[in-house]
Amino acid sequence: MENNKVVKESEEVKKNSKWKSLVKKFGIGGIIFFTVKGIITSTLIYFLGKNFWSIISNYFTTIFD
Repeated sequence: MENNKVVKESEEVKKNSKWKSLVKKFGIGGIIFFTVKGIITSTLIYFLGKNFWSIISNYFTTIFD
């Protein structure tokens, strides 16, 4: 029982220390910036990936016409 508590507490300390180190390194504004950047990048990849081949084929057909 006591060993389980010690293990759980050490895991919580590790999780908190990781967040604390990120906040110290980038600040809250940096974390928000990287989160928004990731969301925008993922959205662009998703929507551009759906139409990627049609965009590329149209581009090359207009070049060679």
